[in-house]
Formats: sequence, structure tokens, C-alpha cells
Amino acid sequence: MTPPKRIHHINFLVRDMEAAIRLYEESMGLPPFVTIDHDIRGSRIARSKIGDTWFVLICPYDDDSVPGRHLKEHGEGFFLLSLGVNDLEEHLRQLEQEDRGAIRRGILDWRIADAGSHFGVNLQFTEDSA
Repeated sequence: MTPPKRIHHINFLVRDMEAAIRLYEESMGLPPFVTIDHDIRGSRIARSKIGDTWFVLICPYDDDSVPGRHLKEHGEGFFLLSLGVNDLEEHLRQLEQEDRGAIRRGILDWRIADAGSHFGVNLQFTEDSA
């Protein structure tokens, strides 16, 4: 099996996007964040890059979205880790996860397949757009 090639992105849930951006840019020295709405996930997204890894802040505006429900149940903080793969379909075939409905579009045309929650961590696989 071809292993994931890198950590693609790490997501954190926040209630106040502006305060979180200030904290990570000013206090932690992260590069400037780019902010967009991700209506499919009912959230405002801010992203910055650390090396090859995206650092993502998610501020849900839809309480019934996956991020909104998670924020309500668990509060702010770490939400998910996404592992980068070269070919999402092939990776899922190798893992014998044939549910094609699990593949969805993320921001920046990322192709994403959720891999469930393991040991308290939400995991997913991500393939960058070509």
C-alpha cells in the first residue's frame, strides 16, 4: 500500500475568527491567513501555510453542519488531521473503503474522504487538485 505522503492540513474550530487569526499571526508568527466562506460545510475558513502543511481555522455559521455540531459538543480546539495522498480513489481501494459517496470537494478543489474518528481524532485523506 502507498502510504500518505504528508500531513495535508490540520483544522481547529474557533468561535471568533478575527481573534484566532490575530493570535496565530501575531503571537505565533504564522504567515497571513486567507479567509473564505465554505458554504458546503456551513463555515468561514481561514488558512495559512506552515511549510507544506495547511493550518486551517474553521468558524461555523451553521450550527447543524458537521463543524457546527462538533463545536457545540466539544468546544473550540483541534478538530481534524488530514493526510495527503496522490490518488484518493486508489488509496481508498487499497484500504477497501469503496463507498464512493465519501469523496467530497473541499476548499481549493481539494478532494476529501473522511476516514472516521480514531482515538479521539477525526481523520481524513486529501488529494490536491491537479
